[in-house]
This record gives sequence, structure tokens and C-alpha cells, in this order.
Amino acid sequence: MSDDPTPAEGSNPDPRADAGDTDSKDLTHTTDEGDVQMVDVGDKPDSERRAVAAGEIRLQASTVEAIRDDQIGKGDVLATARVGAVQAVKHTWETIPMCHQIPITNVDTDFELGEDRVELEVAVETTGKTGCEMEALEGVTTGLNVVWDMVKAVEKDDNGQYPETGIENVRVLEKEKRRK
Repeated sequence: MSDDPTPAEGSNPDPRADAGDTDSKDLTHTTDEGDVQMVDVGDKPDSERRAVAAGEIRLQASTVEAIRDDQIGKGDVLATARVGAVQAVKHTWETIPMCHQIPITNVDTDFELGEDRVELEVAVETTGKTGCEMEALEGVTTGLNVVWDMVKAVEKDDNGQYPETGIENVRVLEKEKRRK
């Protein structure tokens, strides 16, 4: 459970935006002139933070079976996707323009194979001044993209298209903040 109070109606629930008291009309990532800026979190206290995100990639049942049996020609799909997910978490600040570079203290990945899909859950932990939900989301989307890359040869139809393949249902499942 989060220690964050429930946001008041009209307030911004984004923990990256709580650098100071803001009115709902204030856009924390823009200056008064409308220029984009990074939010100043320098005066915020450090907190232990955790975020969990999840998503899935829909595949042909035969592809999931090949992943399960380690029969994909490029190699171990889930091991490769795990590395990609962790790398993405660590580099989120490089791909999302207004994200702060934060110290990642832990990343957990959990894959589940369904009949026609691979589900991925990524949990990220940090101790710092801003949350880590964007890092968890980046881990999920990149991990699922790696799965797609690893299986694309067997997912393509005769025309080189991917009619049954799709990344879906990417979302933040939870986020926590505990004061130190």
C-alpha cells in the first residue's frame, strides 16, 4: 500500500509533479512561457519507492510452445527479454525526455506463459526523490519488444506480416512510497 495520501479532486496525482505545492492549472513540466522543463525535485526528501507494471504479447499458440520448449532459433527468449527489460529500466531517463536519472536499487521480472501469450511483470525499486513507474513501464515494453524480436521469424505469415501478434494491456499495477 502507498503512503501517499489520496489526491484531492483536481490535483495532480503524478509523484514526479509533487515537487512543490501546485494548482491543478499549473503544468509542472512547462515554464510560464510554455517551454518544456524538467521538474525540480531537489528539495524533496528521499523515499523508498517501488512500482510494478505489467503487459503481455499475444502470439500464436505454436510460438508460445516453442518458447516453452526453448525451440526458438535466436536463443532463450525469456532470458534475453529479461536482460532487455533490466537494461531499459536502467536507461529510462535517456528515452523519456523529462524523466530524472534515478538510482535503481532492484529490478524483478516475472514471465508467465499462457496458451497464446507471454505476460511480463516488472517491479522496480529505488530510494530517491521521484517515483519509478516510468522505469517499470519501460521495462515491460522493452521486454515485450525483445520477445517480439526473438520470435518474429516464426510469427510472420506468408506475406511477412504479423496478423496474430500484438503487445497489449501495458499498465502500472501499483506504486508505493515510504518515507525514510
